[in-house]
Amino acid sequence: MSRTPNFDHLAGIYRWLEFASFGGALGRCRCHFLSELNQCRRAVVLGDGDGRFTAQLLKTNRDIQVDAVDASAAMLRALLHRAGGDRGRVRTYCSDVRDWEPEALGYDLVVSHFFLDCLTTREVGALASRVRTRVLPNAKWLISEFAVSEDGFGKAVARPVVSGLYAAFGLLTGLQTRRLPDYRQELEKESFICDARQELLHGLLVSELWSKGAPELSHSC
Repeated sequence: MSRTPNFDHLAGIYRWLEFASFGGALGRCRCHFLSELNQCRRAVVLGDGDGRFTAQLLKTNRDIQVDAVDASAAMLRALLHRAGGDRGRVRTYCSDVRDWEPEALGYDLVVSHFFLDCLTTREVGALASRVRTRVLPNAKWLISEFAVSEDGFGKAVARPVVSGLYAAFGLLTGLQTRRLPDYRQELEKESFICDARQELLHGLLVSELWSKGAPELSHSC
């Protein structure tokens, strides 16, 4: 297993780095399916960074309880600060998700926004296997990620952008991953079903809503 990247020193400027690079597109991607989560009551949020999505989730769903997992203590502090008066509904776990063992049973929502790209395909598979044992039947998994298509835009624009991001975060945080994982393949192996998908920026960004299905029913949206 590669060493854990260190995002602590980016916690205070992460929002501005993101805005300078993509404007509000990543935020729109994270929140595209937010209205579909109103019935969820227990969520685990993996690597939400400075907590902008978690704050929105808590604001729009007054009954949800959130477990937030992140390897960066500074990012978790930023998340709690952004949660404001709703922070009482958040528990934080400072842990590399590759070592994290969920303590709770009965999650009905998993969230990972621009986080699985920090893992290898094999590591995503191991995570999906652990998550499956902790979630309720028909639990939702909300994912936002970068994507590289095989068309002209993917080759000319998306691939260089993603390569540049990996190089930058390698320098800034020590992240050793250098390619997008095939997370869809690994979720389908664990019988998660992709129910809906939205693309932004010509497919460079994708937001997907998955659900836990029966072992014989997995498919891709």
